[in-house]
Amino acid sequence: MIYLDYFTFPDGDKEFDFIMRQKRTCYDSYYPFQILSRHRLKRIDFEPVTILYGSNGSGKSTVLNVISAKLGLSRDSICNKSNFFPDYLKLCSVATAGKIPKCSRIISSDDVFDYMLNIRNLNEGIDVKREELFLEYLDTKYSGFQMKSMEDYDQLKRVNRARSHTQSKFVREELMDNVREYSNGESAFQYFAEKIGENGLYLLDEPENSLSPAKQQELVRFLEDSARFFGCQFVISTHSPFVLALKGAKIYDLDEDPVDIKKWTQLANVRAYFDFFQKHRDEF
Repeated sequence: MIYLDYFTFPDGDKEFDFIMRQKRTCYDSYYPFQILSRHRLKRIDFEPVTILYGSNGSGKSTVLNVISAKLGLSRDSICNKSNFFPDYLKLCSVATAGKIPKCSRIISSDDVFDYMLNIRNLNEGIDVKREELFLEYLDTKYSGFQMKSMEDYDQLKRVNRARSHTQSKFVREELMDNVREYSNGESAFQYFAEKIGENGLYLLDEPENSLSPAKQQELVRFLEDSARFFGCQFVISTHSPFVLALKGAKIYDLDEDPVDIKKWTQLANVRAYFDFFQKHRDEF
């Protein structure tokens, strides 16, 4: 599915004209100016899956943040914008195939990390409550409680539950549904599964972070199915060879000057992995 058709960025000449008109000299950076124009990235034409590849500092995240801001997409974490961000957006243009679905969003690494921290903090709170309930179970089960009025009815029910249940069953029922504890990779994958719905445009900034190779491949299958069967469009920045191998993806190499479209097997990062395993082939 195509929701985002193409996006254009200002070239070096337009950026230079803008910077020369500025009378403010207290800024060391005009970010996001002078980032994407270094490798002459002027336009991206999107497919159902479009991938931005490049080394650190190549501008992958900048592209996603600019597109997200121009389209007004939802996001959980705050984007690090400069004073010149609005000026830069005015020089960009976007073409869409109809209205962008409301569920569309950008998902950054910060979003995933915050989610994992929230799960961890919530589980720590449950652990504290669990310890308190262990002690309450013992006090309740072996107390000499007697009902003296209707006001004691709730306490009587707790005493009866404590006396008829094991300690673990009593605690589970009092806590209701515990938050399931995942590893970091499982929590990260769970976040993507919760945030990516049907029929939406999703910008993913290095989704491989915190995911093991096996989980990265599981995420790739999820993204492929979402694009093929559930009407999703993805724009992804990544270094991961597993994500770069995503079926049908159009890949922009932001390390090239000018930026070029390549097959995933032609990318320097993938070739480095290939050469490494070829060198150690006999050890397998």
